[in-house]
Amino acid sequence: MKKNRYLLCLLLCGLMLYFAVPRLSVLAEGLEGTFAIAWLAFALIVIAGNLTAMLYSPKKPVQRRQQPRLNKKSRSY
Repeated sequence: MKKNRYLLCLLLCGLMLYFAVPRLSVLAEGLEGTFAIAWLAFALIVIAGNLTAMLYSPKKPVQRRQQPRLNKKSRSY
């Protein structure tokens, strides 16, 4: 279930990058260039974090099917 969330976050981050990268001017001077670089850096951190969580999450152990136990009647004396 968590892998679905990580995948959704990656897709949303990719969508935001798709729309934002053409509008960001990294080579601009002043506050505009600083904002563009910071925004891209945070986006890369988000992508790296979600990929790391998705790839290195512990796997669910395979559950063995237990044989049904025979119900023994207990004797009461």
